[in-house]
Amino acid sequence: MYKVKFADIGEGLTEGKVVEVLVKLGDTVKAGDSLFYVETDKVNSEIPAPTSGKIAKINIQTDQEIKVGDVVMEIDDGQKNVEASLDTNKSQETATTKSVSPMVDVEENASVVGSTPVSNDLLPPRAQQPINNKPTTNPEVETDKLQEQESQAIPQEQKTTYDYDVIVIGGGLGGYTTAIKSHQLGLKALVIEKDKYGGVCLNVGCIPTKALLKSAKLYEQTRKKTEAFGVELGDNNKVTLNWSVVQKRKNDVVEKLTNGVLYLLKKNQVDHIEGEALSVDNHSIKVNDKVYTGANLVIATGSKPNTLPLPGFSEAKKAGFLINSTEALSLPKVPKKVIIIGGGVIGVEFACLFSNFGAEVTLLQGLPTILEMLDPDISQEMTKLLADKYGVKIITNAQIVKIEDKNVIFEHEGREHKLSADYCLESVGRGPVLQGFDNLALDKDNRGFLKVANEYGQTNIPNIYAVGDINGHLMLAHVASHEGEVAANHIAAKNGLPRAEDLRINYDEVPSCVYSHPEIAVVGKTEPQCQREGINYKVYKFPFSAIGKAIVDGHPYGFTKVIVEEPFGKVLGAHIIGNRATEMISEITVLMEAEGTITELAHTIHPHPTMSEAIGETAQALWSGVAINI
Repeated sequence: MYKVKFADIGEGLTEGKVVEVLVKLGDTVKAGDSLFYVETDKVNSEIPAPTSGKIAKINIQTDQEIKVGDVVMEIDDGQKNVEASLDTNKSQETATTKSVSPMVDVEENASVVGSTPVSNDLLPPRAQQPINNKPTTNPEVETDKLQEQESQAIPQEQKTTYDYDVIVIGGGLGGYTTAIKSHQLGLKALVIEKDKYGGVCLNVGCIPTKALLKSAKLYEQTRKKTEAFGVELGDNNKVTLNWSVVQKRKNDVVEKLTNGVLYLLKKNQVDHIEGEALSVDNHSIKVNDKVYTGANLVIATGSKPNTLPLPGFSEAKKAGFLINSTEALSLPKVPKKVIIIGGGVIGVEFACLFSNFGAEVTLLQGLPTILEMLDPDISQEMTKLLADKYGVKIITNAQIVKIEDKNVIFEHEGREHKLSADYCLESVGRGPVLQGFDNLALDKDNRGFLKVANEYGQTNIPNIYAVGDINGHLMLAHVASHEGEVAANHIAAKNGLPRAEDLRINYDEVPSCVYSHPEIAVVGKTEPQCQREGINYKVYKFPFSAIGKAIVDGHPYGFTKVIVEEPFGKVLGAHIIGNRATEMISEITVLMEAEGTITELAHTIHPHPTMSEAIGETAQALWSGVAINI
């Protein structure tokens, strides 16, 4: 017998009103059939049956107020004889899969998302709880999923023909995450890395760049802001930059984190080999003259900086004048003058870095604006701050012609110009790293990146997956990590492993960050996107100049901008430029993932004083029509 309880239906509510009872005594119901209709101050929902059986008792009626935990119905599921049998054998200490005592009616919470088992014990015996990381759903639907997975499972004799269930080529964030998650799900995994574990991000990308940016910001603040904060530097009032110490700190941070990757691989019992991987076929990889076989291959080989095929570029590279983002991390000293070609994320971050270290920076951008892919309000604000605050000279619509000696020749507004500098940083995007896989008939896009055939990362060869930069979707480290989890779970599901989840990525709700000064963080649609798609929306911007914490910290720059769909208040996008913006965006991302609205955000209490209050003020204005503190 099942005692069906009314449960919290997902809005944190404690009570509701019965609008209509949809069954009567003696009715036969299936799991998922609607039992009654409930009304609350936020949602109106039909409540499904948690199990199949016959309605034995109805404890509710129309217009009755009910509270969470109330027993609303009892369903005879035909299990009583089983419980009686357990009672007659209670002297035998036999293990059972039920988490309730013999002869005790099973109680279940009834909610809009299905049933949740409830025990009368405050602390049910832990040993009897099955491992299950998924929310409990309709049992019939869950059974269908398991049957589908079983039908796709690889026969045991086929598994034993390979050395590994998963071979991952590339030990960056996408690669090592795939391997570790594969092991955690019960798969045997191997990682092959030809250079350094941690990939581009930990070695020559995210981490070393942010280490240098931290030093640059501290140097700039010490030179320009100490007096305003009451900190005096002494008689000579001079701040000195020790470049060798800056470089050592950066290298120490990188070494600590890359060693951490090796530790994680060993801790999770993931085999790893150092060497260049060459594909033999779609199940075999050759490394250091030895062939390893795998049921599945995951290509996570990353990307490399692009270069322009223009006159003088190859000569400038050989001479050390033209550098890429990797080489810019380890210059022998801070340059006096730097030219940056490209006004994307990498170009803007290095413009901040070099200008904060005291260099004269000119940024040449071929497009009409820098950070072209971001909301126009963000790119305009960043352009203004770079020019006014840091003295960066930005030239847009600049067409690079060639390099002669240490001079960059470009066209702008119909005239040819020449700029000289100590270095020229070329920052014009990134391309795929795919050497060693030419013998596989893998589909590629027009840029040379691997095409994926579905949302699980499978290529046109079903047992080969593309994770991270190599698929060209969103070249972000956190995306690579999540794609690795998706691929590992999909492979585990094919093998019929019980803990595998049906994970996917909604690329429209992935947060992106620019670690400029100030920081930029965005998620979702821009305002021009909403206009092009004909979406009915409203938008509000709240400046950090009205936030106490921003003024206290000396960073009253930038704003938060949130776009919501009308009339229901669904959050379509958020765009933040300001100090600590990258730490704030996750609040919006969680709301979007949970399908919340601007109402929930407006009603969320934001602590004071914090930068996050700007999000609360923006939400308040969108919800009620007016902000409080402006």
